[in-house]
Amino acid sequence: MNRNVERIRNGIVTENPTFVQILGMCPTLAVTTSAVNGLGMGLSTTVILIMSNLMISALRNVIPNRVRIPAYIVIVAAFVTIIDFLLQAFLPDLSESLGGYIKLIVVNCIILGRAESYASKNPVVPSVFDGVGMGLGFTVGLTAIGLVRELLGAGAVFGFAIPGYQPVGIFVLSPGAFLVLAFLIAFLNYRKQKKKQKAELSDTVCRTEDCRHCGNTSCGGRFFDFDGETDVVGRVGQKPAAPETDRVQKPEQPAEPKTDQVQTVEEQQEQEGQKDE
Repeated sequence: MNRNVERIRNGIVTENPTFVQILGMCPTLAVTTSAVNGLGMGLSTTVILIMSNLMISALRNVIPNRVRIPAYIVIVAAFVTIIDFLLQAFLPDLSESLGGYIKLIVVNCIILGRAESYASKNPVVPSVFDGVGMGLGFTVGLTAIGLVRELLGAGAVFGFAIPGYQPVGIFVLSPGAFLVLAFLIAFLNYRKQKKKQKAELSDTVCRTEDCRHCGNTSCGGRFFDFDGETDVVGRVGQKPAAPETDRVQKPEQPAEPKTDQVQTVEEQQEQEGQKDE
């Protein structure tokens, strides 16, 4: 089950098709004039992704390798036609707003990319969860862009007008789609870079007073000051160790004179006279 959850997280966060892989830009820029349009296109693509991944994974050992791309297109086209008819029958306003972009899902690079890179090489259940993750990631991307464009360009959120707000009309036009997409990608990349730098800093700073007792093998001594002191250059939030005060050199005292008895000349002569007698 962890593998399936990882596939969902991968599609929404790690390999988001809109903000990370920059795929499916045609519907992303064209239909996201409102949050409802983005949500409708994203959910439609999600359903098609799930069904096409399921079918292609189930037939991966049957479809000949030489005609796999045409076979994938036929399978995707069948599900796109079904979704298109359902939208026309039950959600005619949304179908009219999306227009021909629903039909263009047949050649959407997200659909064909997941079919070729994952569904055709993996079992059915992981392929279904891969479709769920990628579809939800695409839905989140389109809904976020549509929400920002609708808020700034029309002064509304999901069709509900904000009183007292003066909209900026450029955001519901084509240039607004490029601006909003660029700013959202830049913001997400900035946050990702900040998290990466924070993680690298927490992993590389020295945590001991010397390299011998440090468990950080990736440092290689780059953060330690080898000037003979006890200060650590890479230490964060700590003061350098205070110098040792107990090792104070005492002044040298003069050597004491030897206490051995020294014989005088008279004593030596007296001893020699006693020996002669």
